[in-house]
Amino acid sequence: MRRRAFHPVAALAGLIGLAFALAGVAQTSAPAAPVAQAVAPATQPARPPRYGYEIVSTYPHDPAAFTQGLEFHGGILLESTGRHPSSVRRVRLEDGVVLQKRDLDMQFFGEGLTAVGDRILTLTWQGGHGFVWDIDDLEPAGTFSYSGEGWGLTHDDTRVILSDGSPSLRFLDPVTLQQTGSVPVTYMGRPLERLNELEFIEGEVWANVWQTSFIVRIDPATGVVIGVIDLTGILPDPVANPNDDVLNGIAWDAENRRLFVTGKNWPKLFEIRLTGPR
Repeated sequence: MRRRAFHPVAALAGLIGLAFALAGVAQTSAPAAPVAQAVAPATQPARPPRYGYEIVSTYPHDPAAFTQGLEFHGGILLESTGRHPSSVRRVRLEDGVVLQKRDLDMQFFGEGLTAVGDRILTLTWQGGHGFVWDIDDLEPAGTFSYSGEGWGLTHDDTRVILSDGSPSLRFLDPVTLQQTGSVPVTYMGRPLERLNELEFIEGEVWANVWQTSFIVRIDPATGVVIGVIDLTGILPDPVANPNDDVLNGIAWDAENRRLFVTGKNWPKLFEIRLTGPR
């Protein structure tokens, strides 16, 4: 998502119970202490199902787009990008052409995006600066603020849903954009952090787990991870910077039931179909 040091994350593989390939996340201090057992083994929740994928179609994607937010709306893709300058875009799915783009001021590092009514909302990484854009022409239409960092953004029928890198989802009022609540996110009883780009799909929140090839499916009422999607190998060609140019971007075409995924600076966007579970 961004270039900065993080705490060691070797324990994350144990949280998910999968071989999370956290390429480039070096252990820069003493090995992390074992994660404490959150529940007794006899009552530990069952491991959620794990899904694979089939590629249905492949589309071009701007390899200069450091994808932070992605949403399918009105037959096109809405996308926000990070780094400098960050941007918000309207993108034609079929050929990846950027139909319209607005750059953020150079001081801002763009993050997640969602479309609510006639507005597009976007986050920035630090400083709590959110932006509102007109959905038709990307004209600036206001700002909002929030505490802490901004990572991913989506919404359901009544709430805007925000991730901030912590093991929680935060809920905002869609009109005032003030926080109204939150829910801790857990995998088999243990906190799961690094939730990145979000998408609300048929009652679930789907989240990229940063620097992995996994998407988790979260019950927003409880925060419990109820499924894991393994997208290992979906982009066979190496990217320029494997530490940062990772899977990030989920878009759902509800009308046609199509699922799209991409990554940061990836040259391709994929329509996929889930397989499994197993």
